[in-house]
Amino acid sequence: MALRSLQTLRAVYRTVGIRESSYLLIRSRSCSNAIFRAPELIPRSISSPFHMAHNAFPFTRGNTMILRSTMAAEFLTVSNNMRLLSTQTKAPPQARQMGALKVSMLSPGIIYEPYAPREPISFWKRWFTRTGWKRTKEDIILELKSAYAISKLRKSGYSKQKFYTEAVSLYKEINTLMANGDKTSLRKAVTEKMYSALKNEIKQRESMWSKVYWEMVEPVIKIRTLRARLIGVDRNDVNKVFIQLTLEFLTKQKFEAYDSGGAVVAGDKSKEVLVRDIWIFEKSLFHSGAYWRLCGRISQKSP
Repeated sequence: MALRSLQTLRAVYRTVGIRESSYLLIRSRSCSNAIFRAPELIPRSISSPFHMAHNAFPFTRGNTMILRSTMAAEFLTVSNNMRLLSTQTKAPPQARQMGALKVSMLSPGIIYEPYAPREPISFWKRWFTRTGWKRTKEDIILELKSAYAISKLRKSGYSKQKFYTEAVSLYKEINTLMANGDKTSLRKAVTEKMYSALKNEIKQRESMWSKVYWEMVEPVIKIRTLRARLIGVDRNDVNKVFIQLTLEFLTKQKFEAYDSGGAVVAGDKSKEVLVRDIWIFEKSLFHSGAYWRLCGRISQKSP
């Protein structure tokens, strides 16, 4: 009886062991499949390095073939950094209340990853130190995000030269409206949040000066794109995105301010001043009547 009971226990143990091994094998395969499919979500231009690293993941050979969790976690972290070429944000409260049509016309109300100049780094530090490698990776990801946003914008008929012409016109128009204190016309050229900020600036300026003269000397000395970003407003529709382009303007301007009696209290309109501005323009890519508007400005640090 004792021998028979022992044989029975061994049979049960083997059965349980086989089931556990089968379960681990299935879990391991499903986990590895899920991970190796991740690069498919990434654009082709950046997915190839991950496909090349397919065989670099360490496995323990045997009946279970268990994937090491630490390496899986590391891979997922890198994948997430590379595939997040756009961000998701909730639509403004007033847009959610008014329906889908209004969502397309209202700004998300944020500046996604505001531009900031990168500190220079030497060639040797960039390529022969860990901090340099990390910096290089960050720089590549920043450029990839801009390239992806521009490529999506081109599908809507974007032309760099045409946009620059429109941007310069907007830059001149908004500054002129600010100088004249024309808040009604200004509302159409800027986003909702930006309008509130500019309205306060006009109010503060009018408390100091009665009138302002402003002029931009054409042509513009330099204009260039510093950054491009996409902002999604609907998790269920990847095409419902806003694009933000950060531009640098280098222009010559004339400025003069007057008090209530007409006397000059600041500036000199006979002199040209070199001005560098960084403005962010925004546009909806899912609304047929959308147009570019100013959504933010980046202050320059004093040298």
